[in-house]
Amino acid sequence: MSYISEEGAMEGSPTDKSSLTQGLLAIWPICVGYLPLGLAMGVLGEKAGLSPLQVCFMSLCVFAGSGQFIAVSMITAGASIAAIVLTTFIVNLRHLLMSSSLAVHYQGACRKKITMLSYGIVDETFAVNLNQLKIGPWEIEKAIVASYAAFFSWVISTTIGCYFGRFIPENAFGLDYALTAMFITLLIYQLNGRIFVVTAILAGASAVGLSLVIPGNAYIIIATLFAATAGVIIKKWRQNHGKP
Repeated sequence: MSYISEEGAMEGSPTDKSSLTQGLLAIWPICVGYLPLGLAMGVLGEKAGLSPLQVCFMSLCVFAGSGQFIAVSMITAGASIAAIVLTTFIVNLRHLLMSSSLAVHYQGACRKKITMLSYGIVDETFAVNLNQLKIGPWEIEKAIVASYAAFFSWVISTTIGCYFGRFIPENAFGLDYALTAMFITLLIYQLNGRIFVVTAILAGASAVGLSLVIPGNAYIIIATLFAATAGVIIKKWRQNHGKP
């Protein structure tokens, strides 16, 4: 478990430069991947009638790719504001689980830094930071740099996508599949053991099954909680029986 003291490195110190460099090196593939994904989101936002300024403001305030894709789809379908807010809130509740998972690694860290980091936690930044924590020490400053590099990459790419969306035909280039492709890639990188494969299968199967009987997007949260709980139970059972 990583422990970060409340006393951060002094501004301009070699530690700051190291945090900046290592944070950027860890997150740059996600930043590059955000370019086509963000452009796709921006294009869809333009097709939904949003201006580049509105898309930029949405990305700054929300920073949740799946939530923004869903919101744009609901705007296009003419859904009410209340329905859009409730749906995106439920979908993004998974960020609570991610934040809780990362929080245990930064006990004792400065609250301002924890607050900054929490705002930048999305699926991709969570995956990158958690992977770095598994490899070795990963100070909160590095996690913040990585998260906000991805954040600004997303904001810029969505805004540019909306601006140039007027020149791109609707449903061109398979843009509506961009988010799904990103999630598949992230999932594959996490499948580094049997327990992770089993958990992923349980999550996928339960989500599909629940989607047939539960309206809205609540099935995503339920399936996530079920699969995560089952994964923990299976892991403890294997440990108790001396299995790796």
